[in-house]
Amino acid sequence: MKLFVQALAGLTLSAASLAATATMTESDMLGSPAQAAAAQRTIVIDPKTRWITVERGEVVKFVTSGREFAWAFRGMASSFDVNRVAPAGILDRDLKVYIWPNAEDLADK
Repeated sequence: MKLFVQALAGLTLSAASLAATATMTESDMLGSPAQAAAAQRTIVIDPKTRWITVERGEVVKFVTSGREFAWAFRGMASSFDVNRVAPAGILDRDLKVYIWPNAEDLADK
């Protein structure tokens, strides 16, 4: 009987940990919108822009065709299409952003 109780407790704890990881949101993966005033740098997107690189944890203001938006790259993704986070209609094409580890991330390894 004692073995059964231990096994049941282990299964319960395993199920609880799976439920905790299943609640990951898009914000956890991609980051979140930010105020333009909080931006650490500005990236101008023009027809020659082929891709964008940022550092994890960085807040960036994007400017294109007279419109702007800011994004805090605090998510877990290493790359994604900027159209996923840009306001509707602000970009007229797919544009990939690559997120590099910051100095703190590298120091932890």
